[in-house]
This record gives sequence, structure tokens and C-alpha cells, in this order.
Amino acid sequence: MKGARDDGRGHVARKRFGQNFLVSPGIIGKIVDVIGPRAGDTVVEIGPGLGAITEPLLERIDHLHVVEIDRDLIARLANRFPPERLSIHEGDALEFDFGALKGPGPLKIVGNLPYNISSPLLFHLVRFAPLVCDMHFMLQKEVVDRMVAEPGSKDFGRLSVMLQYHYHMERMFVVPPGAFSPAPKVDSAIVRMIPRSVGADVQTKDPELFARVVRAAFSQRRKMLRNTLREFISEADLAALGITPTARAEDIAVADYVRLANSLADLARH
Repeated sequence: MKGARDDGRGHVARKRFGQNFLVSPGIIGKIVDVIGPRAGDTVVEIGPGLGAITEPLLERIDHLHVVEIDRDLIARLANRFPPERLSIHEGDALEFDFGALKGPGPLKIVGNLPYNISSPLLFHLVRFAPLVCDMHFMLQKEVVDRMVAEPGSKDFGRLSVMLQYHYHMERMFVVPPGAFSPAPKVDSAIVRMIPRSVGADVQTKDPELFARVVRAAFSQRRKMLRNTLREFISEADLAALGITPTARAEDIAVADYVRLANSLADLARH
């Protein structure tokens, strides 16, 4: 069964939910091709909105899960798609247990993420990374640029380190403002996130300590690591790890942060 298209009439995009609805058929088709849903996949869409991606996804798979907070949009989706095709989970994606939907097949999470909660939502999704096959999201281009940034660039930051530890990430393509209604003031981009199978050499021994070290390092970007990490480690010990004490947070790689945090974890045990 194919639902009738929803042109959005009667629904006013809500700023508090960060709503910008995708309306370009060409971009929609390109996104679904990148996601590549197949029979047997468990696909979860975050923030289906007016169903722009929901409908073409359902043309390729028998069943889809969506997580939506807006009751008006939930009612529209329930009217368009029968429950045997579409499971609607009402609530906040920031609190949703995505792991509960893991079935025998690959788990794929997709969505046009609300700009106002994109970073906290990405951090929430990290806890489900071991269960997920891949994720494809549309976000502000500047956020995607930070996610995939290389050490040494101005975009490389806490978000880069924390996400690159868990995922291989790739910016797929840019989506212009005109593809949306209402049109945002910035470009968007599609990012592909594939969870890493973390080897022992790049495994954090204390994830909480790792997160604290990264947060401290980037807390004052213009300062040197010997200053931002003073509460954790001495200048001499930094140098002994092969990390230049006068370097700034964006100058060292994800593996260096793992090494540093693991060294601190070892010291704390003795």
C-alpha cells in the first residue's frame, strides 16, 4: 500500500521542534538511494515530519519505525499509513531507546535531525552504536563539517573526537536551503555514520575519563594542552606520551586522546 502524499497544508512548521520540511523530490530520491534500505532491515526514522522520506522508504521495505514528538504530525502519519506498515513511536528522540527495536536483521537509523537538538541527539545515539549497522542523517552543513573534520583544522573539536572514536563518518552531499519549506538560512548536508569495530589498541579503558579529558582539552581552544589538561597530567608526562605540551586541542588525533586517557586510567589504578 502507498500512502497519499502530504503537501503540508494546514500544518505550520514549529520553531520549538526545529521543523524544516524537505520538499525537493530530487534530493529525497538521492537520500533514499544513499540509505539503501533492503528487505530484512529494521529502519528507524527520526522526525518523519510530513513523510517526505517515510513514503519512499516504505516503497523499498515492508515496515518502518518512526519517532515523532509533534502530535499533529503523528495524526497525519497515522491517517496515511496503516500500523502494519508504519510503527509510530510518540516521544522525544533524546529519550528514546533505539536499542529496543533491534531485530535479527541490520538496524539502520535515519532522519532529518532538528537543528536545535542535533549535537545532544548525536551523543544520545552513541550508546546504541554497537547495535547499529549504519546511520544516515541530514544536519546543518557546519555541524557535518565538524563531525568529519581532520586534526589540525579549525572545525576539529570535541564533537569530532567523540564521534570519530565511535564511527567512520563521511559527508555524502550538500543540500541547499531551497530543498526545504520553510527554507533554512544555511546549507545542510547528509552524513553517513558506520560504527567502528574498536580494536584493543584504540579502546578506551574508562569512557567517562576519556570524555572528561576531551571536554577539558577543548574548553579553551586557544590555550595549550599543558594548560587545559593541567588538572589531569604534567607537562613532562604529556611529553613522555609523545604529545607536544605546547600543542592545542585541535592539533592531536583521536588515537592520541585515547592513549592519553588510558595512561591516566592506568595511573589511577595504581
